[in-house]
Amino acid sequence: MGMVGGGLDAFIGAVHRRAATMDHEIELVCGAFSANPEKSKATGHSLYLPPDRVYDTFEEMIRREKELPEGERMDFVSIVTPNHLHFPPAKLALENGFHVVCDKPMTINLEEAKALAKIVEETGLLFCLTHNYTGYPMVKEARAMIKAGKLGEIRKVIVEYPQGWLATMTDTSGNKQADWRTDPSRSGAAGCMGDIGTHAENLAEYITGLKITEMCADLTTYVPGRQLDDDGNVLLHFENGAKGVLHASQIANGEENDFNIRIYGELGGLQWFQMEPNTLIYKTNEAGARRIRTGVGELSPESKAATRIPAGHPEGFLEAFANIYHNFALTLRARMNGEQVDPIYLDFPGIEEGIRGLAFIETCIASNDSTEKWTKFKE
Repeated sequence: MGMVGGGLDAFIGAVHRRAATMDHEIELVCGAFSANPEKSKATGHSLYLPPDRVYDTFEEMIRREKELPEGERMDFVSIVTPNHLHFPPAKLALENGFHVVCDKPMTINLEEAKALAKIVEETGLLFCLTHNYTGYPMVKEARAMIKAGKLGEIRKVIVEYPQGWLATMTDTSGNKQADWRTDPSRSGAAGCMGDIGTHAENLAEYITGLKITEMCADLTTYVPGRQLDDDGNVLLHFENGAKGVLHASQIANGEENDFNIRIYGELGGLQWFQMEPNTLIYKTNEAGARRIRTGVGELSPESKAATRIPAGHPEGFLEAFANIYHNFALTLRARMNGEQVDPIYLDFPGIEEGIRGLAFIETCIASNDSTEKWTKFKE
């Protein structure tokens, strides 16, 4: 793996590195870790990389890695930069024969997302988008239960992602994470909805297997002086006639990362909370509520494949992130060896999820600006 972004003072880059190497399927071999060459060198030094594999720019990294013999060069690029710097390195990497893992949202706008999709199609290379919450074992169990018909026809979906860390004006106080996430030139057209609303959209579609077709969005910027939305409420219509509510907020004072989802069908319901990830609650009118636990009892093959340690030992954010990298790595390894890929390991978000994420953002904004009640999903 080569990495673009993820310098010493970055949050998500370190998460990617830990997740990627957790199962010993991936080795970090090079990087262009910062737009500042000195910071890139310092990061490479702290990661014990050879100085000649630490680059000043991603363009230099891709060019020089391509010149190395096969077996010595990087096999794929992991992009962990702010949103506006996702498309250029992804495009260049794909055009030079390197597979890509990219943080979400995939690009800064839908136009770039569609352009990237075309390049992926033309090159035939692998593209993985790190919607990491899909990696939790109980999320995969929920998806498998719905596929198996345990809930019957899906009728209602409620997905929420409240945070409180942007309840005050931290944007210009030296908080690097707040600084770029609230800047339209680096984050894109949406703030809260682009940062965490896309996770809610993705999780709802991943678990249910249903696509959103229409939305009615109400976005708000509560903190004076902030340029992008910090709170949003969205009504959803799904392709089978199911209806839903999506709520995302970064000004919910006192909240940490209370990402949760409730799904109701004609036969029963499911409930999952990211802050208690090892538990999935299955409810029916006849039997009441039953707790399904990671690693306990008869679970789906997908859930078992995403579980590393015995029941009762918490598996959390890093492990879910690692499951995305694990599946990508095994898929890539099989392809490189000319082998058939186990379908279980094809379960990682890709280019389609990336396009739908950007379409969700743009539809939210269009709906918020419209006087019509419903706005068709932009894709």
